[in-house]
Amino acid sequence: MSSRDWPAPAKLNLFLHVTGRRPDGYHTLQTVYQLLDLCDLLDIGLRDDGVITRLSGHEGVAPDHDLAVRAARLLQSRTGIRQGADLGLRKRIPAGGGLGGGSSDAATTLVALNHLWRTGLGEEDLAGLGLELGADVPLFVRGRSAWAEGIGERLTPVDLPPRWFAIVRPAVTVSTAEVFQAPELTRNSPTITIRGFLQTGGRNDCEPVVTARHPEVQRALQWLGRSGAARMTGTGSCVFATFATQEQAARALVGLPEPWQGWVARGLAASPLAARLEAERRAGRADLG
Repeated sequence: MSSRDWPAPAKLNLFLHVTGRRPDGYHTLQTVYQLLDLCDLLDIGLRDDGVITRLSGHEGVAPDHDLAVRAARLLQSRTGIRQGADLGLRKRIPAGGGLGGGSSDAATTLVALNHLWRTGLGEEDLAGLGLELGADVPLFVRGRSAWAEGIGERLTPVDLPPRWFAIVRPAVTVSTAEVFQAPELTRNSPTITIRGFLQTGGRNDCEPVVTARHPEVQRALQWLGRSGAARMTGTGSCVFATFATQEQAARALVGLPEPWQGWVARGLAASPLAARLEAERRAGRADLG
């Protein structure tokens, strides 16, 4: 049995304040996650022998380190399921860009295999497993644009205005671990409220660290900033600007310097993964009826 085209959406951090550092080394933060219609796609072939393999995916990551493979194996081990899976990822979200592609792939793997393997875990359980894989994974499991605190796992759904984004990835990859280990990173931003964010927009505390170490990111901010206020997402390297219409976002990318990449993406309130899961459930109920 095979199941195709499970979506794994990208995200933007509309702002990112680093508010502290815990004894275990993790950083506390505040951010707003905006889901996007830019998606990786996951194909799954079920196996009866318990083996989990990756047929395709991010070529720069070994299969055993791939978050989708790790997610499948974690779900399998925690539930005692005896089935396996062949995973095929069609990547559109760039790695090392701050768009959450690996975390989203992991979340989609958890949600899809939980359904296909009939393991019966609820959203809370899946989000808990996701947190073991990465701080962003629970966002994609829950599938709503959200205000986030803690290490990114304490989520409050937020209603964001409809908008479009022009996204630019300069020809550089940024290490999240390197950014958070940087001695010059500000770690004492005062906490704000959702209302405060809506009034001021916040900032990205990681941006000065990244632009100092990767001048190409600074050049991308300046280039995209000609069309609207540009900001880095997450720990970079992607930068984005916000627009009211798709046409405005597309115009902002005209003349994109080579070898940079650019995308126009629509902001989403809810993940397309949730809609896909509901469609699968409806189809299953119809088959039973």
